[in-house]
Amino acid sequence: MPRRRVPGRARCFGVLVAVAVTLTACVHNTEGLVPPDTVHVDRVDSIAAQVPAPVAQNGRLRIGVNVPYAPNEFKDENGNIVGFDVDLMNAVAAVLGVRAEFIQADFDKIIPAVQAGTYDLGMSSFTDTLERQKSVDFVDYYLAGVQWAQQTGEPVDPNNACGLRVGVQTTTYEDIDEVPAKSADCVAAGRPPIAKIKYDSQDDVSNALILGRVDAMSADSPVTAYAVKRSDGRLENAGEQFDSAPYGWPVPKGSPLAPVLVQALQHLIDSGAYQQIADNWGVGSGTVTTAQINGATS
Repeated sequence: MPRRRVPGRARCFGVLVAVAVTLTACVHNTEGLVPPDTVHVDRVDSIAAQVPAPVAQNGRLRIGVNVPYAPNEFKDENGNIVGFDVDLMNAVAAVLGVRAEFIQADFDKIIPAVQAGTYDLGMSSFTDTLERQKSVDFVDYYLAGVQWAQQTGEPVDPNNACGLRVGVQTTTYEDIDEVPAKSADCVAAGRPPIAKIKYDSQDDVSNALILGRVDAMSADSPVTAYAVKRSDGRLENAGEQFDSAPYGWPVPKGSPLAPVLVQALQHLIDSGAYQQIADNWGVGSGTVTTAQINGATS
């Protein structure tokens, strides 16, 4: 099920520290927001030789991206687009011997622009779905699901959350589908509904949990993993990840670029660079062992 549903969600990019910060303002401390570790990747001539001629001649991959969506793609304090997806795509580009050019766009305009040839591919935490495969092909690179978080030492069961306050980012899958469905089940069982508390920014959701304004939060697994990592031990996972589905890079249907991206990604997987990049961003639990095209089952 697609999780990145609605574009243009306003965010602030704060490190989740300082319990004293109120939710009337965003946390703007960016020290340590971007991991210092970098992964060196070399060109692989046998793979680079297969890059389609237009891309090889331009020497760049034109990539449509929508920010912010930390830790996958967002801007640092200098305005540079950074994140797990960015580091991984830069590594793919290095294998191919080209440069990754990230072009900001509205989320819902990226796939049409890929279809039109404006971008060579998209990169914005797209969930690969059978419905989206009617328009584009996907090179799948990560397995994401829904993951709840709680205050450390304050256990919450995502499957028994009736009557609790659960924070979500507005317009996400968790806001529109997941938490409302759980709340409806509570009501049907004669129990109190879940009090869904919506915030425009994921930072605000995480800070609300740190401050005890909500009892739990629900978000995509890499988003929750990053929030936990940045919380200085104040947050931890609640329950297990569920509703897993692949993230993929959309490319035009039948594009010769897709199998080349698969080879480059598989090289990074086999070399260990892929796992290191994911671990640097605290999202190593969703890595895959095999690169593939159109791996979605629903």
